[in-house]
Amino acid sequence: MNEASEPGPIDVVVVDDHAIFRSGLKTDLDSRLRVVGEAATVEEAVRTVHELRPAVVLLDVHLPGGRGGGGAEVLAQCAGLLADVRFLALSVSDAAEDVVTVIRAGARGYITKSASGREISDAVSRVAGGDAVFSPRLAGFVLDAFGTQAAVSADEELDLLSARELEVMRLIARGYSYKEVAKDLFISVKTVESHVSSVLRKLQLSNRHELTRWAVDRRIL
Repeated sequence: MNEASEPGPIDVVVVDDHAIFRSGLKTDLDSRLRVVGEAATVEEAVRTVHELRPAVVLLDVHLPGGRGGGGAEVLAQCAGLLADVRFLALSVSDAAEDVVTVIRAGARGYITKSASGREISDAVSRVAGGDAVFSPRLAGFVLDAFGTQAAVSADEELDLLSARELEVMRLIARGYSYKEVAKDLFISVKTVESHVSSVLRKLQLSNRHELTRWAVDRRIL
């Protein structure tokens, strides 16, 4: 019997206007990832992403070029690729405005440049797998920026969820792993999986990414 082959490396494009940072980041990323391209401006990023179609783009939020939209403009010009190419924002900025802008534009996560190479590699791997990932401190900023109790109470779809399912949904939508949700809520991983399946079924969603977009659109992260 043949053993299952090991999955290949995840193709990544690094977009940042500082060559020294790009060089250092490539050195720090682990063997799960393979950097197949780089870009330093909006125009270069759009061209490179369309040509290479990587699994994940590590995208700096503040980029020169284009019409001044930075990383969000790259996302806008790559909107047709978002089903296959996933974008992870990587920035020195932890401002809520920057986080909100790129998440609304289609990024699947946002981490700060203070993260270690291992943390960034883990985040890329999770985003490639369909998760949404935020640096822990940024989850609070996202909650402050998007979350309003009025939006929660006004959305009839939320009435379909139990209180526990709502708790699980919010944590999963913020990018927590099942294990992290279980630890935070003092329940088992199996129970988390059961709640997630129930939430997806009730909301008629297919996966965690759709759940994150659903939560962002309703400002309930």
